[in-house]
Amino acid sequence: MKTENQSITPELIERLRNQLKGKIITPNDAVYNETRKVYNAMIDKHPGAFAMCTNIEDVKTSIDFGRNNNLLVSIRGGGHNGGGLGLCDGGLVIDLSGVNSIAVDAKTNTVKVGGGCIWADVDKATHEFGLAIPSGMVSTTGVGGLTLGGGVGYLARKYGLTIDNLLGAEMVLADGAIVTVNENEHSDLFWAIRGGGGNFGVVTEFIFQAHSLKTVYGGPTLWPIEQVEEIMEWFDGFIRTASEDINGFIATMIIPESPFPAHLHNKKFCGIVWCYVGDMDKAEKAFAPILAMKPMFSHVGEIPYPTIQTMFDGLLPTGLQWYWRADFFNTLTPEITTQHLKYGSQIPTPLSQMHLYPISGAASRVGATDTPWAYRDADYCGVYIGVDPDPKNAAKITKWCKDYYEALHPYSAGGAYSNFLMDEGQERVQASYKQNYTRLASIKHQYDPTNFFRVNQNIIPKS
Repeated sequence: MKTENQSITPELIERLRNQLKGKIITPNDAVYNETRKVYNAMIDKHPGAFAMCTNIEDVKTSIDFGRNNNLLVSIRGGGHNGGGLGLCDGGLVIDLSGVNSIAVDAKTNTVKVGGGCIWADVDKATHEFGLAIPSGMVSTTGVGGLTLGGGVGYLARKYGLTIDNLLGAEMVLADGAIVTVNENEHSDLFWAIRGGGGNFGVVTEFIFQAHSLKTVYGGPTLWPIEQVEEIMEWFDGFIRTASEDINGFIATMIIPESPFPAHLHNKKFCGIVWCYVGDMDKAEKAFAPILAMKPMFSHVGEIPYPTIQTMFDGLLPTGLQWYWRADFFNTLTPEITTQHLKYGSQIPTPLSQMHLYPISGAASRVGATDTPWAYRDADYCGVYIGVDPDPKNAAKITKWCKDYYEALHPYSAGGAYSNFLMDEGQERVQASYKQNYTRLASIKHQYDPTNFFRVNQNIIPKS
């Protein structure tokens, strides 16, 4: 495998500039520093050049150029990756933001989505037809990164993960080949991209199955942090028998000064954010056992689906300091909930938080080896998130996340949702794919034997 990469010279940049329809941005350009920003402001990488692709031909040209000139290459879609793996120091960034077409087929309820789209654009396009595709929790997330890593979100209990609704894709491989992948064409590659990340090529177009969904009934409920053990125990029992029409994720959090009422500001809470997709006439009945737990604050009601997807966008804009740690859990024992009380009571900054997402219903009915996403039998996907606008607090939020993780990891299922991994090394990558890693490594060897696509949660090619 190639390990020593060449530097990007002005001569190389000019050659590539002449071959692309899109722009080339270099350190000499006034927009360079703005261009290299990503969602996580802790990331401070300095690429040698950005290839701002506008179509699949640009992507192929950029891949061929990077391969033929032995350049380090990274792929950026929405730029939300926690570890900043859409960027690379000194290398070539293939930026997909211009590959952003969306086409909805209302007859088949299928949607073709460009690899550079973000979910806000997709939600807007599908909502006009009364449709929705299962995605994540924040609408500014890129379609490509979220999908290739799995896609845990509000609709997972009803319709599965995002990858469970992926019908096919168009890709450019490491050798420059353009291929269509689905159950019948390159089926091994289609299996690999449903959770295996960006290891196998650049997806320039996804084809999704959408579902009829216009409005949901949802929003947050809050209890004082001192009740976190009680609420987690109740939720664990409730969600196991609840209709798949209802989903919610648990959070430990500090309530920010906006948009919540003043009496909640800067206090620590255990929260659950709900999303119900069933008959709206039955929504209040479905929420009766929730409200019977007497939340200190409740703001639930019928809203358009895109509204719940954008609920936290304003609180979490691009440019904050972020640090993630994550795990899967098979249960919520008293030992686990006690740690959530401890660390939930020590949240260091107003935007830092912990989330637990249920992996049940439709998401759990897919076999553990049917896709690379190996933790279908886990009950929860957990993530500890340190967030703050001030770089001076980076060490504080990082330490809190690491301490939270170290306290709970012994009770975990072993691996983590790859979209929540930072740059944590091969051991964590392998643990997150469990028994599927060997097959992924074999497919990687078939399609990318030199590990050209390695700025990612890397799967090392092995025959």
